[in-house]
Amino acid sequence: MRIGREYFPLETGLFRIYDVTEQRFSLNGPPTTHTYQLRELISQSYDDPSIGTSFRVERTRRANDLDNWQPDSARTVRLWEDQLIQTENNIPYVKLIFPVMPQKWDGNAYNALGEDEYQLRHTGQPLTVLNQSFAETATVVQQNDSTLVNQDKRLEVYARNVGLIYKETVQLQFCSASPACVGKAQIDYGFRQYLRLRSYGKL
Repeated sequence: MRIGREYFPLETGLFRIYDVTEQRFSLNGPPTTHTYQLRELISQSYDDPSIGTSFRVERTRRANDLDNWQPDSARTVRLWEDQLIQTENNIPYVKLIFPVMPQKWDGNAYNALGEDEYQLRHTGQPLTVLNQSFAETATVVQQNDSTLVNQDKRLEVYARNVGLIYKETVQLQFCSASPACVGKAQIDYGFRQYLRLRSYGKL
């Protein structure tokens, strides 16, 4: 077994529930904020010698603890040699490289979106998320770029024997229509999304 695969446990019945906060900005109205819960459940697995073992991940969401879970989407995750590949909206991304240690790779190696360098950092570091302490985590920085006109920040944190515990996506376009607003971080449009692990276990 490749050292580090325990940072993304794959077994039928495993689930993780996240608190999600989304902020959206547009030119035509005030910013909006939405909060909800998202559950990811590994519902089944299947083997294919040509692509490795694949797992189906069913995603459901609800507004709060009192609501019923409603279907959201589905994705697949597979282990292939030293890589963990996750397919989202029919697009495969290389989420992790094993062993889990500081390194770089192309997250878009198996799609046509163009090279996107991911960096694995802060391996083995403790982190607290929603009052839960995780002794060993690893951070994948997919992008962390900020200029006068835009910001693109995407990172994911994985905990040993748990999986994804935190995800941050920030993609904003700043005002550049006039010299008065350039460099003021005045948001024209874009969004921020934060996922924080609420609970996890096995059904």
